[in-house]
Amino acid sequence: MGALWIAHVTVTDDDAYSKYAALATEAIAAHGGTFIARGGRFVQLEGRARPRNVVARFPDVETAEKCYRSDVYQEALSHARNASERELMIIETNE
Repeated sequence: MGALWIAHVTVTDDDAYSKYAALATEAIAAHGGTFIARGGRFVQLEGRARPRNVVARFPDVETAEKCYRSDVYQEALSHARNASERELMIIETNE
């Protein structure tokens, strides 16, 4: 089954977050991930809104988690931690 990586983000430091985004894109691509949505228009119906929302598709949950734990993504996170407030989840799809 496939998996989706879903992030809800408020960026607080654009320069640092751009470093995160470049490295995260590299890590996601290296693990077979593809972006479905990345910062586009959204309608918040419930819960807390975050101005940036990202959805990436991976082959499976294990690969998505491996991406998160990879050296490249962890380096990316070092730039995001003080540059954003975020929630990130991996969810298995029914595909």
